[in-house]
Amino acid sequence: MKKVITTDNAPAAIGPYSQAIRVACGQLVFCSGQIPLHPETGIIIGETAAEQCRQVMENLKAVLTEAGADFSQVVKTTIFLADMNDFAAVNEVYAQYFQSEPPARATVQVGRLPKDVKVEIDAVAVVS
Repeated sequence: MKKVITTDNAPAAIGPYSQAIRVACGQLVFCSGQIPLHPETGIIIGETAAEQCRQVMENLKAVLTEAGADFSQVVKTTIFLADMNDFAAVNEVYAQYFQSEPPARATVQVGRLPKDVKVEIDAVAVVS
C-alpha cells in the first residue's frame, strides 16, 4: 500500500527517513523535509534564506517528479525557518513555484535545523 520514493536528483536521506512515501489508497505522496543540499555533492547551496529556499524547492521538485507529481498537485507544505525575519524573502521564492492555487501551508520558526541551514520545507501531494 505504500511505495518508497528515491531519486538521485535530490539529496539522499541523511537519517532514518525516506525522501517521500507514495500511498496507494488516495494516491498521497508525503515528501520529507528538504534542506538546501546539492544532490550530488551534499554541499549546502546558498548563503541567504532566499538562495537556500530556491535549492530546497528544486530538491522538492525532484522528489515530486520521481513520485509522478509536480507542484500543481501539492496540497500542503510546512516551511521551517531558523529565523522568522527571513519569512518575506523565502515567501518570494516559494511563490514562484506556486503561481496559481497554492497549497495550504504552515510556517514556523524552529530552534535549529539540520546542518544549521536557514530553511527546510516538506510537502504532501495528491497524485491522480
